This record gives sequence, structure tokens and C-alpha cells, in this order.
Amino acid sequence: MDFSYRTQSVCASEIKFKLNGNIVSDITFMGGCNGNLKAISKLVDGMTVEQIEKVLLGNTCGRRPTSCADQLAKAVRAAYDSQNKGE
Repeated sequence: MDFSYRTQSVCASEIKFKLNGNIVSDITFMGGCNGNLKAISKLVDGMTVEQIEKVLLGNTCGRRPTSCADQLAKAVRAAYDSQNKGE
């Protein structure tokens, strides 16, 4: 299923990705540090929500309390939780 997540407090404005069960793929960031975000997207492609959270959740960018990577971890968790409501 396709998901879109509006980020907060980072340069990228949106993250789009696919979620199949708990497997994340086809991650695309709108805005942000293009090269770094393409690399992150490739590195985590095919990982589970839990694996992405373990690696990326809590990463910060400069003085910001979050980062694009942290926002990705939050995005995939929110998508997974919304997909599995009521189970």
C-alpha cells in the first residue's frame, strides 16, 4: 500500500513509501539533502518497520530535535499502525 507522510521540523517536506505488511520499500523524500536521502532510501529498502526504527529513530540534525531519518522512522511506524488498526 502507498503512504505519504508530511514531515515536521526538517528540510524534506514529505516522505512517500510503500508498505507491504511490515516491509518498507520505494522510499522517496520530497526536498531535503538529495544525495543523503537517496542513500538512506536505498539502504533501508526492504527492511521492516522495526529494523528502520532501530537504526534511525532518534537521529537528530544539527540543533533540531529530529532529522529526515528520524522522520522516516516515525512515518513508517505511523503507516504500519494505521494499517493494522482494529486487529
